[in-house]
Amino acid sequence: MIFSRTFLAAALAALAVPALAHDGMAVRDPYLLVATGAAKTAGAFMVVENHRAIDDRLVGASSDAAARVEMHSHVEDDQGVMRMREIEDGILIAAGGEHALTRGGDHLMFLGLTRPLAEGDVVQVTLTFETTGDLEIEVPVRSGTDANAHDHGHSGHHQH
Repeated sequence: MIFSRTFLAAALAALAVPALAHDGMAVRDPYLLVATGAAKTAGAFMVVENHRAIDDRLVGASSDAAARVEMHSHVEDDQGVMRMREIEDGILIAAGGEHALTRGGDHLMFLGLTRPLAEGDVVQVTLTFETTGDLEIEVPVRSGTDANAHDHGHSGHHQH
């Protein structure tokens, strides 16, 4: 009987390990959209997942592909026109939830691109969270002429 309890405890502990591998922040379906190879700006879109039991906040991002990366959103002005504005206090990612960075909504804006980017390139990006810290991700580049650029795709790409 002792052997059975020990074996059961070990088996349950082994099953718990994979769950820990998904504890934290993750990114799904990232892409960086550039209009042309000569563009000086680009937008990054993705779904940020919070697998933690507490809220966290995306407070910054950086990449060697741009002089700076800012968090932006679209806000309606007094005349009813949508204008892009920098998000200065970060983006809340609720515990156990997710937040989509989308075209026409919250997104990352790459300003002062440091090199031409073309369809198929991959850009290294560091996302900085208030409590989790930094998360390094790879973001594939899509051109503005990509017919699927509006779609997050179904790559299942995750970074932990």
